[in-house]
Amino acid sequence: REAWRQERNLAAGQTGETNQGYDVIKVLFFGPVAERAGVGEVETEFNAGMRLQDLRTKLQAEFPAAFEIVCFAAVNGVHALDMSLPLTDHSEVVFMSKFSGG
Repeated sequence: REAWRQERNLAAGQTGETNQGYDVIKVLFFGPVAERAGVGEVETEFNAGMRLQDLRTKLQAEFPAAFEIVCFAAVNGVHALDMSLPLTDHSEVVFMSKFSGG
């Protein structure tokens, strides 16, 4: 599995050691949010007790222009209305604007 992640990160232009020794959350940015972030996908460290708002705050500091237009979030394929929703290791979180498309 680690080899697959490293291969995927290299294909995406990411280098260095990723997610070794810690748990991760996969984050996807869709549409204009991805354009502003400059990436469509990132992985970030998961910490026990982490909630959706914690993740949003962390990523907002990294991608401020992208989060200016974020209107919706989904966790593991389900629209998230509660920002206090607890996350788990290997959660998949999507941030999108109201104009995102596929």
